[in-house]
Amino acid sequence: MLKKMGEAVARVARKVNETVENGSDTLDLAECKLVSFPIGIYKVLRNVSDQIHLITLANNELKSLTSKFMTTFSQLRDVPVEKLAAMPALRCIDLRFNPLNAEVRVIAPPLIKFDMLMSPEGAGAPPP
Repeated sequence: MLKKMGEAVARVARKVNETVENGSDTLDLAECKLVSFPIGIYKVLRNVSDQIHLITLANNELKSLTSKFMTTFSQLRDVPVEKLAAMPALRCIDLRFNPLNAEVRVIAPPLIKFDMLMSPEGAGAPPP
């Protein structure tokens, strides 16, 4: 059990380091057995978080994402609406102050059965 946990932590660390070292705009944490977004990642990504436009969290066991996640990655553009729509336990997702693409704004409302909070199109960042 501990060996598997160690392997999962090492996998996350490897993927985060790749993102930082390559200056990538993508953070792929798919299939990392995450139940929450690791707090330590915020520190590691602090110098590149504003460059990240796509985060893949597919095939994890996430129960929630904190407000820190949403404020740290406030520049996300693409949201997998179809995947969100298939999440029966999801009640709300707050994507305010993200520059969401027009497709997400049009497709999401009729497909989802939960509250999806979005800023008006063209709205700027929140006040400090």
